[in-house]
Amino acid sequence: MKKLLYTFLICSFAMTLFAQRGWEAGGWIGTSHYYGDINSSINVKSPGIAAGLIARYNFNNRLCFKFGANYGNVSADDADSKNSYERARNLSFESVLFDGTGQFEFNFLPYTHGSSDEFFTPYLFVGLSVFYFNPLAEYEGEMVELRDLGTEGQFLGEEYFTVQGAIAYGAGLKIDLSYEWSINVELSARRLFTDYLDDVSTVYPDKDDLESLRGPVAVALSDRSLITDEVGGQIGQTGRQRGSSNNNDSIVYLGVGLVYYFGDLRCPTYGSRKRR
Repeated sequence: MKKLLYTFLICSFAMTLFAQRGWEAGGWIGTSHYYGDINSSINVKSPGIAAGLIARYNFNNRLCFKFGANYGNVSADDADSKNSYERARNLSFESVLFDGTGQFEFNFLPYTHGSSDEFFTPYLFVGLSVFYFNPLAEYEGEMVELRDLGTEGQFLGEEYFTVQGAIAYGAGLKIDLSYEWSINVELSARRLFTDYLDDVSTVYPDKDDLESLRGPVAVALSDRSLITDEVGGQIGQTGRQRGSSNNNDSIVYLGVGLVYYFGDLRCPTYGSRKRR
């Protein structure tokens, strides 16, 4: 009887500390959005398709760590801007994104799979991402990689890296469908460590220098302006603002995921004594 009581007390204590300890895995699908120099007005009219895989370890019913492998597609066009200068600037880009993220999650409410009382919770998270991007623009009917053109006058070998880091943060909602399955709805942002996701950051280069270094296509894609702005000045003149390096670019994912829970910590059943 004492052994049974001790087992019950130990298991109760362990379940209090480690309830829901275990792994989850699944996938999600949704949209990806870009915010930066070619979308400074936070236009959400052109979302890209996004999807990813999830692996989450639950330390208890409040704290988790999640790994994510994500894909997204982003694009923007000055033609959609409300700003007259940006419309005259006439730049555009698109890029695929491949993103690996690790993030700590905190559940606002105790969350226990299969519970009739603790079956949902909102949560917050923060973490780090490593991602790949490669901005492209259409030129004479073909998609051209912008990085290698040094559109802001970068010297050979000084081009920005297409693998960069980011801070990941956001919020979500977990809802149980059963003991094993749950729905996750998540709004996830990336504050990038680069301002060149869109290939726009600083000023227009000297066109003669750019052409001698990179060729005429680089010049054409560096300055696609509609010749003059509203006060009659030449937009693409050397040293004039092309973008703003004061704020790095951002990405936002909005997705719905289906996740499978592989089981929590369970105490062994207390059976009959072994026969001697």
